[in-house]
Amino acid sequence: MKAYAAALLALISVTGTTMADDLTHAKVFSLATAPTRNFSNGGGSHDMLLGILKTGEAVKVHESMQPEGAAPNPAHAIDHSEFIIVTEGTLAFIHDGVTETAGPGDVLYVAFGTLHQVQNIGKSPLKYAIVSIGGDIKPAK
Repeated sequence: MKAYAAALLALISVTGTTMADDLTHAKVFSLATAPTRNFSNGGGSHDMLLGILKTGEAVKVHESMQPEGAAPNPAHAIDHSEFIIVTEGTLAFIHDGVTETAGPGDVLYVAFGTLHQVQNIGKSPLKYAIVSIGGDIKPAK
């Protein structure tokens, strides 16, 4: 397992624009210092961490925001597993031909290969954190 994790860390470091975070020891990842991305719909994201767990899985965590009334990001399929934790607002979780509603404190699970989309359906900004595990996890570009 250690050889796999070392090889994956080396691959991430060589192929991406962001170095992998050291996840061998407990630590705090600060929102205040996280790199940001801006989206065309007025939303944005903070890339909190990307690295390899001691158990060998790649993990990425980012926090996102969609303004009230903004067009959602396009539906997309994923080749990893995701948990989405809603911290503020109300969203529509569109997946597998169904639409579910979620609010603060709710956790969405997006299975490997799921075509999905989240849309702000509330009267305030929507904020949520995404924990991506395994599969095609790559450094932010």
